[in-house]
Amino acid sequence: MTSFVAPEWDRAALVVIDVQVEFVSGVMTVPGTADRIPQLGRLVAAFRRAGRPIVHVVRLYAPGGTDTDLPRRAEILAGREVAAPGSDGSQIPAELLPNGERLDPELLLAGGFQEIGPAEHILFKPRWSAFYRTGLEEHLRSRAVSTVVVAGCNLPNCPRGTLFDASERDFRAVLVEDATSQATPERLQDLRLIGVSVADTASVEEELARV
Repeated sequence: MTSFVAPEWDRAALVVIDVQVEFVSGVMTVPGTADRIPQLGRLVAAFRRAGRPIVHVVRLYAPGGTDTDLPRRAEILAGREVAAPGSDGSQIPAELLPNGERLDPELLLAGGFQEIGPAEHILFKPRWSAFYRTGLEEHLRSRAVSTVVVAGCNLPNCPRGTLFDASERDFRAVLVEDATSQATPERLQDLRLIGVSVADTASVEEELARV
C-alpha cells in the first residue's frame, strides 16, 4: 500500500521556526532552545550539503504595533520590545547562517524572502504558523517540495501550528524532536496522530546523505 505520509527526502525542505536571540538567550528565553543549537547547526549543514531548500522563519514585533498574536498584543501595544525589527534580539544566531547575516526587517515585514544562500531564505510570519499570511506554500511548491521538515523553538506554539498547516496542505511532515525545544512525549504523540513523522538529527543526516 502506498504511504502518503512517509517523507520523501529528495523532495524535502527544512523550515526552522523562531530560532532568534530573544528566544534563545534574551528577555523571552524559551527553556531548552539554547540546548538545541548544536543539533540545529547540524540540520542546516546537512540540508545545505544536499542542496535542499532551507527557510528560517522569524517573528518581528514592532513596539506599539497591533498586528501581533492576541496573547502578546497588550504588552506590545504598551511598547515592550520583544524581537523588535532591527534589534539584536530579533536576529538568528550567527552559527545557523551561512555568513552570520542580519535580518532585513523592511523586506521581511513586506512579505519578501531574504535570500542568504543558493537555496536558503529568511521569512517573517505574523502569527503562529509559518503558512499564515506568508508565501511559504508557493515558495515550496515552486521548488517541487513534498516534505516539510520542521525544527526550532517551542513545539506547542509555532512548530505545532506549522505542522498542522503543512498537513492540511497535503505536505508530508516531519518534526526533528532533538532540534526542537519543549518537545514532550504527549506532544509528539499528538503529532503522530495526524501523520507527522518524528525523527532525530542523526537519522535526518543519514537520509539526506543518500539524496
